[in-house]
Amino acid sequence: MPLTGLPEEGGEEPVLDLASRLTKDHHQSLKLWLRMLSCTVKIENEIRGRLRAQFGITLPRFDLMAQLERFPDGLRMGELSRRMMVTGGNVTGITDQLEQEKLVQRVPDPKDGRAYSVKLTPAGRRAFAEMAQVHEGWVAELLEDMPVEDKGQLIELLSRMKEHLYAREAKDKP
Repeated sequence: MPLTGLPEEGGEEPVLDLASRLTKDHHQSLKLWLRMLSCTVKIENEIRGRLRAQFGITLPRFDLMAQLERFPDGLRMGELSRRMMVTGGNVTGITDQLEQEKLVQRVPDPKDGRAYSVKLTPAGRRAFAEMAQVHEGWVAELLEDMPVEDKGQLIELLSRMKEHLYAREAKDKP
């Protein structure tokens, strides 16, 4: 019995491979997810290596600085953790390192004197601005061979997927 998904000789229905024990749609969804993941990991690994080589910084530290760059008044640790989709312990460790390098600082939260926010220092803002500009060039370089129309189509399709996923999440919440 062939496992190719092609019809057997003389047959009309395709023979499904062992990976398609669910429906064809489930299999296609899994393939889509794995393809998106593999593209993301490939780009992320390249960026990770370039950040380390050129700036001596890790991708998580760059990501934390990117979050703070969007919020000049700072973000609380829990909000940073949520936005970066990592544990609070990870955010604390990254913040400690960046604080030692004088790139971020902890400041009392104006809304809650018992809590702290983290914000970029002026040196952190300058360092991040330089890294962000180079980072953007790297991403453009990695995707330069893809036609503009394809990029636009992917952006549109992934935007619709994101809306769908958020709608599912909202529907599932009590």
